[in-house]
Amino acid sequence: MMVDQLKALASDTRLQIMAWLRAPAEHFPAQAHGDPVGIGVCVSHIQSKAGMSPSTASTHLAILQRAELVQATRIGKWTYYRRNEAAIDTLLDDIRANL
Repeated sequence: MMVDQLKALASDTRLQIMAWLRAPAEHFPAQAHGDPVGIGVCVSHIQSKAGMSPSTASTHLAILQRAELVQATRIGKWTYYRRNEAAIDTLLDDIRANL
């Protein structure tokens, strides 16, 4: 899993998304369905902030989700993403153990 996670992070855009999601209230506007820390940030907010098309944003987020670095929550027709801190901690531990 570590190699897949490192590959997922081998993109400036995905690294930036992960940094934004670390402190979502600082980087994204309020949203209708709840707290961005608890539920995540709507993909449309991520797409808008990154200045990319919805399909490109979805592709980047899907890569991060497959690597288990983010978790998705679906509410109605909207999808919200938040960091998977447990997986990130495990990845950091694995890196420390192997370097």
